[in-house]
Amino acid sequence: MNKPTAVGSLLVIALGAFIAGRSSGGSRQQNTPSAKRVLYYVDPMHPAYKSDKPGTAPDCGMALEPVYEGDNPAAKLQLPAGAVSIAPEKQQLIGVRTEVVEKNSGSRLVRTTGRVAPDDNRVYRMMAGTDGWIQSLQDSPAGTVVKKDQVLAVFYSREFRNAEQAFLGSLASQDRVRGVRDTDDPNRVGDSSIRINEEQLKTLGMGEPQIRELRKTRQVTGDITLVSPVDGIVLSRSISPLQLFEKGTEFYRIADLSKVWIIADVFSDEASALRPGSKATVLIRELSKTVTATVTDTPPSFDPASRTLKLRLESDNPGLLLRPDMYVDVEFRASAPAGISIPAEAVLDSGMQKIVYLETSDGVFEPRPVELGSSFGNRVTVKRGLAEGDRVVTAGNFLIDSESRMKPAVLRTVNEKRDATTATAAVAHNGAMTHDPVCGMSLDREKALADGHTETYRGETFVFCSDKCHKKFLQDPAKYSEDRLRSAADRASGRQND
Repeated sequence: MNKPTAVGSLLVIALGAFIAGRSSGGSRQQNTPSAKRVLYYVDPMHPAYKSDKPGTAPDCGMALEPVYEGDNPAAKLQLPAGAVSIAPEKQQLIGVRTEVVEKNSGSRLVRTTGRVAPDDNRVYRMMAGTDGWIQSLQDSPAGTVVKKDQVLAVFYSREFRNAEQAFLGSLASQDRVRGVRDTDDPNRVGDSSIRINEEQLKTLGMGEPQIRELRKTRQVTGDITLVSPVDGIVLSRSISPLQLFEKGTEFYRIADLSKVWIIADVFSDEASALRPGSKATVLIRELSKTVTATVTDTPPSFDPASRTLKLRLESDNPGLLLRPDMYVDVEFRASAPAGISIPAEAVLDSGMQKIVYLETSDGVFEPRPVELGSSFGNRVTVKRGLAEGDRVVTAGNFLIDSESRMKPAVLRTVNEKRDATTATAAVAHNGAMTHDPVCGMSLDREKALADGHTETYRGETFVFCSDKCHKKFLQDPAKYSEDRLRSAADRASGRQND
């Protein structure tokens, strides 16, 4: 092969290699997958709607936003102020639980505390009927359980001598008239003077056992025994050994505890459900015992310190289980109040307002101010802010609240940018734009009016992006009207701060 032929062959081979390399590089470039793959498409105003294909949302007509692999789906959503989107994996991690708002029905179990008090009609105050002094005192301080006719103390008073002599004189006179000394059966004594003298001895403070002994022995004594009038417990003792006392001094205060009062703390709505004769269960926690109490017909009194009503119940006290000033648990059934209720743990109280978090769609949680009513058990009634069927967060709401308060500024910037773009387009079209009060979507007012998605409430006309938002507004128009006024005030405040 000559030299020119060799050079030509080399050039042909080099050119072929170059062309083959270009073709291979192009083929590799064509076979390289896209850096980002579309997972699905979402409605930016209603994140529950997802589609595998691009297009427009069926409810409001907005263009669906693509969600690429590795993107944050929340960045595609136009969420209301304070609302957050939380993925299912994160919900499981922080322990989010929800519950549906429902109407109250049937009865409810109410638990409260009560204090045991002696029945005032069964409290005996032992008073001195004359002057004297204490000679001896038995071991009977406050809290001592005593039996009827048990000796408590011995005292001396000279005024008893004259009364005893008069009593014995009446007995002697009766014996002379009848000629019989009948000292064993006092019920056969019919002489009026004997009854008068006996009543005088009782007034001065002599007990029945000593009067019977005096009738039997016919011996005057200066030592007067003080005995318990009933089986009960000593509430107080106001005397001491060798103490001088005056007429009217209180010796003892003794309570018959066979029946006791239980003063229960209840709220006004609970007290109205407990009519006289209603039954309640009283639990003595320390003894693991229960007794049944009955609501008395005495109207409850108001306690300004606890801001509750003091309801009086009456209970038998077998074995003296209940003692004065003992605290017990009281349980009773009452009809549930009208309206709707939620678990108490669903409410976050900041002091200025009470809010709950609603799951408005899959993974989207929105704060909602609520006005609460009475509480019963572990639930509270809701006067305003929620509707039956709403789903509220009952666990994990503190972490959701933190997420809401720390919502990334980038998401707010994206939403504000979308709102600005929509507003610019609407102004360019006819110079008029507004927002859907339900979902917050920016709307062409004239187009919405033409489509018929409007509603007049309290003299103001509201427009909606779809029938769905329109129907939701009709369920609670006052709520969305107040939210709109509050948002307008917040925007005005923001402009002033800027």
